[in-house]
Amino acid sequence: MRSWVRCWTAAPPSGVVLRRGAVIASWGDPARVEMAFSATKSVLALTAGAAYDDGLLRLDEPVHRSVDLPQFADPHGRAIIWRHLLDQTSQWEGELWSKPTSVDAQSAREGTESPGGPPGEGWAYNDVRVNLAALALTVLLGKSLPEILRTRVAEPIGASSLWSWHGYANSWADVAEGRVPVVSGGAHWGGGLWINALDLARIGQLCLQGGSWEGRQVVSRRWIEELWTPCPVKPNYGLSWWLNDDRTVWPDAPSTGRCARGNGGAHLLWVDPARDLVISSRWGAGPEALLQAVSAAVTPNSGSAEG
Repeated sequence: MRSWVRCWTAAPPSGVVLRRGAVIASWGDPARVEMAFSATKSVLALTAGAAYDDGLLRLDEPVHRSVDLPQFADPHGRAIIWRHLLDQTSQWEGELWSKPTSVDAQSAREGTESPGGPPGEGWAYNDVRVNLAALALTVLLGKSLPEILRTRVAEPIGASSLWSWHGYANSWADVAEGRVPVVSGGAHWGGGLWINALDLARIGQLCLQGGSWEGRQVVSRRWIEELWTPCPVKPNYGLSWWLNDDRTVWPDAPSTGRCARGNGGAHLLWVDPARDLVISSRWGAGPEALLQAVSAAVTPNSGSAEG
């Protein structure tokens, strides 16, 4: 596989709003395929649900018990569980695909980790560690993650075939069926998930519906609940999803919202079960104002816990 680097420039804003599964508003060109930036992380975690539902992944089990990779061979690596990989608390230090964990400046921006600290006791937003999660999941499933996303999620929910997910020139894994590409879990250094706002909104609707689509349980409800369970050391973060319960992610948006976000929130997938509301927005200059305005126009469902 050649290095997959696609040039992008800021395009006009675009997006779509779903209420109870129906499009009630759109702007720009929501069918235009664009990089999802760090919203990719949330899609990666959703894709991991295939391994969970197949009984291959147990969140609180050490990763080394189910995959044979050198990153999990030393004492620190052997203490890393799947939950740590998906909620960004592994505190793993090393190099993957020629990229050391220290190269990601985001780790120090809002992290709580302590260098050399044990897994689970510190949180940091680090794309190299997310890429390690992508590698481990690829080995665990024995297939590339785009193949899993396509067959287990995208096709069952009627998404288009326009999306694509890429890694780097040197990101490969050897599995039973041969050598397969390993995708990146974010947008740093090339690669990443490219998808349009309509397909991303479908993914959000699937999560809002507890993993069910037209009577079929595509992803287990339990996995969706796990995605949105707060991390002990980072309560506004679940399994690679942001949680607005305490309104620290988007202070002016409802506390019932969960989101996948990238590029500083300019690329956003917002899911609010209390309102049966999904918003997929790209290149938005004021994402919080958008969330506030749309949410204010939608009455919460009767009996919902609205904060």
